[in-house]
Amino acid sequence: MGHDHGCGRGVVRAGARHQRRLVWSFGLILAFFVVEAITGAITGSLALISDAGHMFTDVIGLGMAVAAIQLATRAEAGGPADRSRTFGLYRLEILAAFVNALLLFGVAIFVLVEAARRISDPPDILSTPLLVVAVLGLAVNLVAFALLRRGAKESLNVEGAYLEVLADALGSVAVIVAAVVIELTGWTYIDPILGAGIGLFILPRTWRLGRQSVRILIQAGPPEIDPTGLQAELACLQGVVDVHDLHLWTLASGMEVASAHLMVAVGTDSHRILDQARQVLEEGYGIDHATLQVEPADHRGCDEMAW
Repeated sequence: MGHDHGCGRGVVRAGARHQRRLVWSFGLILAFFVVEAITGAITGSLALISDAGHMFTDVIGLGMAVAAIQLATRAEAGGPADRSRTFGLYRLEILAAFVNALLLFGVAIFVLVEAARRISDPPDILSTPLLVVAVLGLAVNLVAFALLRRGAKESLNVEGAYLEVLADALGSVAVIVAAVVIELTGWTYIDPILGAGIGLFILPRTWRLGRQSVRILIQAGPPEIDPTGLQAELACLQGVVDVHDLHLWTLASGMEVASAHLMVAVGTDSHRILDQARQVLEEGYGIDHATLQVEPADHRGCDEMAW
């Protein structure tokens, strides 16, 4: 039995790698939300109020994202209170992304309803303070946008925060346009029209974020992996006579997991099968965490499983 099978912890997960950038973004957005909310109430601008609403969801969303990463990291470190959570608290990051999607949906629907009401009865809007705050808001959003852009490609949790900041940046642009148009022409209809445009832009992206979060929460397999193809590839290993109970799921962003039973011919070297199967999973499918059960062909018991 001279074979060793490494089962190291691997690299730091995607969300934790970008925690500091999330914290900086949270601080910037929180500070400016207060300024924008007060100015929106004073000027009466729907575009600015909607942008402040997005910033409020950012404050909540970024706060949840940071808290989820910290709790998951603390659970990862272990301890008496965490031993019953054999999967840790990684799913908190996905839950935070799902709640972010719900918040964005709520804000988008509110803005669309309010825009419809204001088109029929547009209020007077103070354009000068509107423009000043919008420019400052755009600067804040661009900084947060740059901080989160890289992490959004790796972590669904960070992507949720990134989409909120992106929506805010576009909202700030829309507010700037509305302020300039109102100042030059006095046409106040531009404010609810652009506010509605922001809501319509956010909805499909929020839907995608929510759908991806739900897929992970219900433990659906990663969409980019074909279970049938993986099962066939494992079955083609020399000595393997059957592959069953194959399960694929995502624990958190960048953490794909698999489990399977490999039935082998009697006398087959199980160490070799394990090494080759792990190589197939890692090199062909990017799965570096797998639980594989090797069974001799004359073993009975798995067919008694009820699910």
